[in-house]
Amino acid sequence: MRSTTITRTRTATSAKEKTTRARRRAATIGAVLASVALVATACGNKAQPPGEGGDYPKGPVSVTAPAEPGSGWDTTARALVEALQKEDIVSTPLPVQNKPGGTGCSWLTSMMQQEKGKDDQIAITSLASQTMKARNLCEYGPEDATLIATLYVEDFMVVTPKDGDFKDLDSLVKALKDDPQKVTVAAAGDDTLPFALFAKEAGVDPADINFVNYDGGGEQTTAMLNGDAKVAIAGMSEFRSVIEAGDIEPLVTFAQEPLAAPFDKVPTAKDSGYDVTLGNWRGVYGPAEMPQEAVDFWAKSLEDVSKSDAWKETLKNNQWATEFHTGEDAQAYVDDAAKTVAEGVKETDLGNSK
Repeated sequence: MRSTTITRTRTATSAKEKTTRARRRAATIGAVLASVALVATACGNKAQPPGEGGDYPKGPVSVTAPAEPGSGWDTTARALVEALQKEDIVSTPLPVQNKPGGTGCSWLTSMMQQEKGKDDQIAITSLASQTMKARNLCEYGPEDATLIATLYVEDFMVVTPKDGDFKDLDSLVKALKDDPQKVTVAAAGDDTLPFALFAKEAGVDPADINFVNYDGGGEQTTAMLNGDAKVAIAGMSEFRSVIEAGDIEPLVTFAQEPLAAPFDKVPTAKDSGYDVTLGNWRGVYGPAEMPQEAVDFWAKSLEDVSKSDAWKETLKNNQWATEFHTGEDAQAYVDDAAKTVAEGVKETDLGNSK
C-alpha cells in the first residue's frame, strides 16, 4: 500500500496521529464520529449484510459521477460498476450518469436535498468535495451525506503539453517565480490545494497562481491541447491515456514515493526538494437519510467487490492504493481527511481565493 493517509509531509506526523487515535477509538470503544446526517452509516467497522428477507434493490440504481466523462469520478464510477457486474455481486441495472457542476457540489447538494431519503442513488465522492467545503464554495461535504465506503487513494500529478513551455520541473518553478499569472493552471476544486502547497514551498504566493477551474481531467487535457492552459493537475489516472499517447508529459507527482512503471521516472515533489505529499481519496456515498437496508446492501457489496480480482486489477492498472473502509472506520478516515484539508486551505489562504 503506497498511500494510507491524506496528508502533506510537513503535517504528516500530526495527521497520522489523528488517524491512529480515531481508529483506536473505533476499535476499542466504538466511538461514533459521524454527524447526525451520517448516523445511518455507523454500522460498525465491518460492512453488514442486508437483513434477512430484504428485497433491496427492487429496481435500477443510478451511479453518479459528478463530473464529465474522462474525469477521475467518471473513471471510478464506470470501473466500479464493471467490477460489480463482472463478479456477479450486483445483478440489478447500474446506469452511470454524469452530473457535472461546481466540482461535485451541484450533485452533492441534490443528494442532500432533492434525493433525500431515496434508495435508488449512489455517487462517487472524493477529497474534491472536502476542499470545496473548506474553501466555502459548497455548503456540503461528503461527511454531511450518507457515507458508505472509502475505496482508494490516488496520487496527484502535474502535466504539460508535449511541446509546451516546460520541459521539466525546474522550468515550471522558474516561470512561476518570474510571473505566476502567465502560468495558467487547469485545476478542479481539489487540485488547487496540492498545487498551492507546492507553490508555497517553491517561494511563490499561492494567491498569485492563475488557477482556471475545470471539472476533471478530460476538460483539463482539452484546455492544455488547445493552448488555454500551460499545465494541469489532477489524479494520475485522469491523464494516463493521454500521457501514453504522447500528447502530454508529466512534470511532478505529489506521491509519497516514486510511482510504479511506466511512470517511475516522474520526479516526486518531495525528492525534488519541495516538502509536499498529498493524495486524493475517493469513495461512495448515498443520499441524506438513505434507508438503512440500502446502506447495508451497498456496504456489503462494495466490501465484496474490493476483494475481487476485477477490482484489484483496476487498482493495479490505475496505480490506485487501496483504502477500503465502511461504517465508523470510513467516517473516521474522512473526518480526519477533512481536518487535514481545512488546515491546508488555511495555510495557503485558498479560502479567500476568488
